Amino acid sequence: MAATEAAPTLIGSVQRALRLVDMVANSSRPVPVKTLAARTGLTPGTTYNLVRTLVHEGYLVSEPDGLVLGENFPAFRKQSDAGGVFFAHVRAALRWATTEVGATAYLSRYEDGELHLVDIVDAARSPRIDLSVSLDSSAHATALGKQILADLSREERMDYLSRHPLEQLTPRTIRDPRALLTALEQSRGFAVDCEEYAIGNACVAVPVVAPNIRASLAVSLPVGHRRLEYGLVEKLMAVARRLSLQLGADALSGGTSRLATSL
Repeated sequence: MAATEAAPTLIGSVQRALRLVDMVANSSRPVPVKTLAARTGLTPGTTYNLVRTLVHEGYLVSEPDGLVLGENFPAFRKQSDAGGVFFAHVRAALRWATTEVGATAYLSRYEDGELHLVDIVDAARSPRIDLSVSLDSSAHATALGKQILADLSREERMDYLSRHPLEQLTPRTIRDPRALLTALEQSRGFAVDCEEYAIGNACVAVPVVAPNIRASLAVSLPVGHRRLEYGLVEKLMAVARRLSLQLGADALSGGTSRLATSL
């Protein structure tokens, strides 16, 4: 048998590039170039050259905290909830929200009966809230959590609340389960917390709905900030709708929502 038939020629640089993309695709967080080099054993120079080409071709995107998948990654052309694909969609949506609204953006997700903070993108002039109390212990006091709780079935909601006491984080935190349930059942398609989690801060959250995904997108701003205005919910809904469609959902149902004067 000819040598070319027994051992087909393989292009080493292609193999190395595909390995880098695979690592990013299977990571639920951005991956720094130095980390890729360390995991693969490639030299930093070789890694940076491969990454530069992959970014140029749209297979990777360079974020401040590392690399995420780019829009030309094949899985982006079909529905996927793979870790790296899901995270890359989320990061792009949050960055768009931050740019559009000028406020730090957050995304939380309900999975296996618990609420989890997925990602945060900071706005330069609007620093993130100090999340000293994790979301899984403070859903009742955050717009992120209340939006997801409002989207759950009554059975799921009661199960969650039975396992998570309503801790008082500020004087404005809702601690009465009946009052919280009433507020959730009267949801207007978005959720608000005004100094319920942290004094001086307000958050607005809207739903993100896709197959097998229940999540909420939110921004935070100081109480009384001029951006807490009429058009904020509409802008957030547009970002959430775009993310939902990218994750394989139909357009979010419902009409135009308006930000309540409770802010």
